[in-house]
Amino acid sequence: MLDLKMIERGLEKPGKTKGGLAAAMGVRPGAVSEILGEARLIKASEIQPIIDYLELNAVPIMGRVGAGAVIEPEHEQVPPEGLGEIELPFPISEETIAFEVVGDSMLPKYENGDIIVVYRDQRHPLSSFYGEEAAVRLKTGERYLKTIERGKTASQVSLTSFNAKPILGVKLDWIGEICVTLPRGQIDRLRARAAARSRKAGRGHGGSRDGKAPAK
Repeated sequence: MLDLKMIERGLEKPGKTKGGLAAAMGVRPGAVSEILGEARLIKASEIQPIIDYLELNAVPIMGRVGAGAVIEPEHEQVPPEGLGEIELPFPISEETIAFEVVGDSMLPKYENGDIIVVYRDQRHPLSSFYGEEAAVRLKTGERYLKTIERGKTASQVSLTSFNAKPILGVKLDWIGEICVTLPRGQIDRLRARAAARSRKAGRGHGGSRDGKAPAK
């Protein structure tokens, strides 16, 4: 569901402007201000251009999360902007990040190569996550995809898996609440569609079908 807050958040991104959005939508410049001021409704045909221009369905992949494997972020070669982006099949209203699942300890629910999308900030207290699967970062730095279970003290937890021994008595630095899970096959299809859109957009800006500039 596309709402005004999502559009406002998108316009805060570097390089995104009302004028650019209006051009992407194929409307006069003042139309965007009218939409934000609730003086004009968004037409159905304008929804996808808004999502595409503002990248409202794009989530940065910020590394990998261990489901059996141990991910130590200080040794992980991930640039500040992440390992790329994954485009969801819908816009998302909250600030989110994604991780690639590595390992098979959470089979059959999570496979090696799946992508999980989590909220960037921990929004709820530790106790609300007992019995729930989540991306977690330990105080010692390791990052996992595990089920969080109550520990022996209020500050400790046990991390359990479907196919591995539990990790007992650890303290968490961060919990990434899972909001979307994308299986490997779906990821491949989403990326193929995104590549097709990019090729089509390139042809629409003067490129030819073989990717070469048109002859003068």
